Order: sequence, then C-alpha cells, then structure tokens
Amino acid sequence: MATTAAMAVAGNYYVQPLLPTIGREFDIANTTVALAMTLGQLGYTCGLLFIVPLADLLERRQLVVIMSLVAAVGLAVFGSATSVAVLLPIALLVGTASVLAQLIVLTATALADDAERGRVLGTVSAGLTLGILLARTASGAIGDVYGWRLTYWLAAALMFVQAGVLARVLPRSQETARRLHYRALLRSMPALLRDEPVLRLRVGYGTAMFMSFNLMWTAIVFLLAEPPYAYGADVIGLFGLAGAVGAAASSTTGRLADRGLSAPATGVASLLLFAAWLPLWFGGRSLAALVAGVIILDLGLHVMSVLNMSEILRLRPEARSRLQAAYLICYFVAGGAGSALSALLWTHFGWTAVCVTGATCGAMGGLLWLATCRSPLLSTAHRPVG
Repeated sequence: MATTAAMAVAGNYYVQPLLPTIGREFDIANTTVALAMTLGQLGYTCGLLFIVPLADLLERRQLVVIMSLVAAVGLAVFGSATSVAVLLPIALLVGTASVLAQLIVLTATALADDAERGRVLGTVSAGLTLGILLARTASGAIGDVYGWRLTYWLAAALMFVQAGVLARVLPRSQETARRLHYRALLRSMPALLRDEPVLRLRVGYGTAMFMSFNLMWTAIVFLLAEPPYAYGADVIGLFGLAGAVGAAASSTTGRLADRGLSAPATGVASLLLFAAWLPLWFGGRSLAALVAGVIILDLGLHVMSVLNMSEILRLRPEARSRLQAAYLICYFVAGGAGSALSALLWTHFGWTAVCVTGATCGAMGGLLWLATCRSPLLSTAHRPVG
C-alpha cells in the first residue's frame, strides 16, 4: 500500500522540476507554465471532493483499480500533449486521478487496529512522501537526458501494471455507508466541519503549512534554473531528496500519535515550518543554506501531516472518507493558492518576497498552536488509544 500511494501521488509532482523545460518547449512564461502545477493541485482537490467520499459508499478495491486506470490514461495523454491547450486541462485530470493515494491511506487505516492506526498511517505516509520526493528526482533526471515526455510515458505504463496488481492482491472492503446517497455524502462534509472542532483545528494547521510548502517548491525551481545556480532539470530534481528526512520521520510520528503526544509534537512541527524560512532566504545566495531550509521545511510538513491525519481519522470511524476529504480539500485549495501566488511573487518581487510570505504562513500555524494547545475542548484528541 505504501508503494501504491507513492506511485499514485508521484503523478502530481513529476512536473515540478520540468517546468522550465516545458516552458521553453512551448515558449510560454513562467507564470503560465506554473499553471500546470496549480491545476494539478486543483484537480487533486476536485478528486477529494467528488471521489474520496465514495469510499464510504462503494467497495474500495474496485474504486482504487478504476482510479489507477484513469491515472494511467491521464499520464499518457499529458506526455503526448502537443500544445498548452491540451497540456493544462490534462494536468487537471492527472491531479484528480492522483487522489488514488488518499484512497490507499483510507484502505490501510481501515484495516488497522485502533492501537496501531498511527503507526500504519505513518508507514503509508512515508511511502507517499517518498513518492513525492522521488517523483521530482526521477522526472528531473529522465527529463534532462531523454526529454520530459518520457517521464510521463513510463509513469503511465507503471500505473497500468499497478492496476492489475491491485485488482489481484488488495483485500475487499466492507461498505459502511450504503444507507447514504452520493448527494448526502457530499452534503455531510460541511456538517462535519461545523460539528468537529478537532477537524477545524487540523484544517487550520494544514492550510497554513501546505501553502508555505507550495510557495517554496514552486519558486525554488525558478531560483535554481537561473544564475547564480543555473541548474538543469536533473540537478533540480535531486533537491527532492533533501526532504527524505521527512519520510523517515513519518513512522516515528505515527507512534507519537498512538501514545497521545500529538499536542507537543504539533508545536515542534509548527516551529520547524516557521524556522525553515530563514535558511531558505539565505539560500538565494548559499546552496548549503538552501538545502538546510528544504530539509527543515519538508520535515515539519510531513510530521504535521501525519499528526493531522492521525487525529482526524480517530473522530468518526463510519465517516473516515468524508473527514479526510473535508480536511484535504481545504489543504489542497491552500496548496494551489500557494503555487499560483509563488509564481507571481517570484516574477514581480523575487525570492525574498516568497520567503517573507512563507514565513508568515509558518507563523500563523505557530500562533494557532499557542492559542489552542491547552484547550480542554480539544484535549480528547490527544489521549492514547487502547
């Protein structure tokens, strides 16, 4: 399941180190080519809204296999696009299909016992994180030598193979919400946000951190492609490996959640998400500082992500898909906004403006933690399970 999550989410991140290459091929501005990343995030959000809730209604294995096939087709068409008019709409489809990763997370946590759900979530999340990291590295390396299109053709072939493997080995799930109609499932998500204070709190953390994350990863591609760095797509892609520490921390973070230590761990993650922007700012002139900032920011994001999902999925077992969807819709709307804002800030104001905005997002998460960490209303979310 961790491998499947990695392959699924990678489809939404292959494009990042390839943005300058694609822009040159189609002779379009940075702000235009960055729309491929923004539309991917928007598509992911659409998938969260319209597809993930179906996991509370339909048999999950069938849904997972179908989404694998849709992802394969989308990746193949993206790699074959001959114009921006084709490329950008297909980016939306690829992003939508990448929501398969969240269906895998749901399947894994549904199979886990309560006492080990955080550990299981951490393991699958580590796979998902490695998918994001290795997607950038692989696409950068392949794109620099063989062209950006081969990345997508190879990914499409792997997704077709994956669909067959999942159809054969994935356990069947038990449907938990057949009494609800599809429209009722969609209507219930705003009600969950209204009724669950822990969900609202974790949405606050998630939106602040993912906007900050996308501000960095969109602008850093353009920073590295220009002097004083002037790197190619292969070297830019290697920067994804700087975040491997975050993947290594995911499993440990899940165990902290199982032990009821989410509140202090959230404070540490918030501090990391704010502090990362100082070395990132120096990274405009120093490669060592830039790498350090990427490591710190990725570590903070992945620790916070596991904590957020662990707390949310404890709330209502019969509504896990909708809880996850409600949280992640807000999360990826913020991510898409961060990608679009990053391109604008970079084009008109430069790297310093990106860093100031990212640090502001990190500070908002830290202030939210200070305001709520002792709230009696939220303390039940931090008790050990079992």
